Amino acid sequence: MREVRISDTLSGEVRELDPRRPPEVGIYACGPTVYSRIHVGNARAFVIPMLFRRLLRHLGYEPRLVINVTDINDKIYAAARDAGVPSERLAVEMTRAYVEDTERLGLGRPDAEPLASETIGEIVELIEALIASRHAYESEGDVYFRVRSFPGYGRLSNRDPAEMDQGEEAGTASLKEDPLDFALWKARKPDEDTWWQSPWGEGRPGWHIECSAMGEKLLGADFDIHSGGADLIFPHHENEIAQTEAARGVPLARLWMHNGMVRMAEEKMSKSVGNIFQLSEALDAYGPETLISYLISGHYRQPLEFTDRALAEAGARVQRIRNFVLELPDEDGVEPDAAVTAWRTEFLAALADDFNTPRALASLFDLISEGNRRPLPGARAALDEMLPLLGLETLLAPVDAADPEAARLLVEREEARAARDFERADRLRDELADRGYEVRDTPEGARLVRQRG
Repeated sequence: MREVRISDTLSGEVRELDPRRPPEVGIYACGPTVYSRIHVGNARAFVIPMLFRRLLRHLGYEPRLVINVTDINDKIYAAARDAGVPSERLAVEMTRAYVEDTERLGLGRPDAEPLASETIGEIVELIEALIASRHAYESEGDVYFRVRSFPGYGRLSNRDPAEMDQGEEAGTASLKEDPLDFALWKARKPDEDTWWQSPWGEGRPGWHIECSAMGEKLLGADFDIHSGGADLIFPHHENEIAQTEAARGVPLARLWMHNGMVRMAEEKMSKSVGNIFQLSEALDAYGPETLISYLISGHYRQPLEFTDRALAEAGARVQRIRNFVLELPDEDGVEPDAAVTAWRTEFLAALADDFNTPRALASLFDLISEGNRRPLPGARAALDEMLPLLGLETLLAPVDAADPEAARLLVEREEARAARDFERADRLRDELADRGYEVRDTPEGARLVRQRG
């Protein structure tokens, strides 16, 4: 197994991955709260761990990736009321939409996708353990975590607990011993149509305890990597740490891997702000390859600007890769050029060093630039290895057969060129472009390439 380094949010250092049970690596990523379709910003928190799992497998590890679905949440109740539908129905519909949208990315599925609604027993048991150890208390059917009972609170976000605002719902201040405390269980309210029985009465879990319980259920306590968007560092991940460590006496996760936000007009893409671009819309507009190319264009820890220019550049990268692959000769057992070996080594080193996709892309395009200048033995085998690690393996697929009408237009275009009727040939080329085909002239004659980006 190759050494892998990750920038750890908790320590502030780039640390070597040191699995508790090598070669196994347990990874938990916070998934969506399903009160509406997910947006491109949510998709980044899906794409990064899915690709990181591919890298670990390639390097000899045995990763197990868990991405949860939060299907119990205040936002779901509110959205369901606004839509005039039962909250359970909305959660089921939006969970289905989330799976459909992320499936279109072509990256496969996580190893497990737990639902909060299917983890109630584990959540209740964890809360009971916190009450028994006096880290939590019941108040009129609610249960709250005593923040000041946990000395390490604030380490992840580097905040002073006295200056923290949990963002709890209105009307709960009188139920708390301390304004810092946060809800583990919430008593049922008259306008909430879904609830569960508990030792404290009818109600449902708070958001933070759900992930602690789901992660422990599927990976055990003290798993290897916890990932998610940087906007979750506080309060969500800070509270997850406090709950699990207070109840179990072990760290929740060994490494914390946070991705930066996707921003529009320098503001975080957010459903609450209203500046969202749904993943389904982006896939319709740009295609999966271009969208993945965009999402890996910057280092995962840094924010990304969602602009027409950024998407156009991503599409151009995809087209450049596709064009290069189409011109590559078939290879069977050839000795790779020394330059190919060097770029392959640089590519893997970049991904193993805090999953640096921009550096990896630079090595890939260095190889492509050289391959466009001269024959480059071993280039095809190198791309067969590199592109799947970036989620772009579909660019290796053979060109789709043209539909009959496109094939007929190509014949007419070649007849027009032979008759030196270049104006008509150009019109036919433009008509083919409108149908989604590029005409590529090769020594073997013209051929059609379907444009996917």
